[in-house]
Amino acid sequence: MLQELINEIRNYPGITRKRTICKITSALADMVNFGNTEIGFGDDAAAIYHNGEYLLLAADGIWSGLIEANPYGAGKASVMASVNDIYAMGGRPLAMVNVIGISDASYYDEIVRGIRKGCEKFRVPMVGGHLHPDTREVSLSVAILGAAKKLLRSDNAMPGQDLVFAVDLEGRGFQCKPVLSWDTNSGKTSEQVLPRLDVLPQLAEAGLCATCKDVSNGGLLGTIALLLETSKAGAIVNIDAVPCPAEFPLNDWLKAFLSYGFILTVDKKLTAKVIDAFSQQHITAQVIGTIIAERCLHVSLAGEQGILFDLVRDPITGIIVE
Repeated sequence: MLQELINEIRNYPGITRKRTICKITSALADMVNFGNTEIGFGDDAAAIYHNGEYLLLAADGIWSGLIEANPYGAGKASVMASVNDIYAMGGRPLAMVNVIGISDASYYDEIVRGIRKGCEKFRVPMVGGHLHPDTREVSLSVAILGAAKKLLRSDNAMPGQDLVFAVDLEGRGFQCKPVLSWDTNSGKTSEQVLPRLDVLPQLAEAGLCATCKDVSNGGLLGTIALLLETSKAGAIVNIDAVPCPAEFPLNDWLKAFLSYGFILTVDKKLTAKVIDAFSQQHITAQVIGTIIAERCLHVSLAGEQGILFDLVRDPITGIIVE
């Protein structure tokens, strides 16, 4: 059972599509040296130190298959994914811009309706962008600007820390190939959604946590592997300890794009306080593993053990973090 799961995760498109990222980052590696760059490639957002705080910049592109299957949902997801990237860095969003490519005029209304819904939900302005009205394939990308007082990073996980998974289990699942997703925002108001996101910058500012990554299209285990890759570390993950909705098959859950799901690494003496901070906002947070020095992601399930990724021999993105 475990080996089948390992093979499934290793070959999941949310993981395999990342293997060519290094071709771009390698070519542009020295371009991050201009200005006051604190964090460049490899994290959820770039961080630039400016006037006593960090400006955060991120961009997300939505898979064309998702746009074609559900243009309204894709519009919402483009905002949600961008917003999550900023909060995962310990920041708060300031504004967004978009780039839309239209191959068929029928996509216009639904994409824009989804973007409007996302902006209203997360209270982040969409202030500009660019439109290609005659592309061969429909496309949608959003770039976002945020600011942080203290950073959460994904390159500083330390051996001995707890691996904490924070997730909203109150939602519903969708499958719009090639994307599996768990939607916890629909039906919730801004007053419900925003305080639970704000837990993340509060943790950073209180010094309770310094490491975080949001669970996106690589799924839970893929996201953990990406965090380990940039941290040059490894982990032991107990899949039996992973919180999971009863109605969601485990294999799918481990690959799903989560609208509220974050991985944090926390010093053991602070773990209880971090979990309590999420609990106060009705978010499930649980220790699911431990960070280790060996650069492998070990997993266990129902008494079986295996290696999901050997990050030295088989890197996921190949991004070299100095």
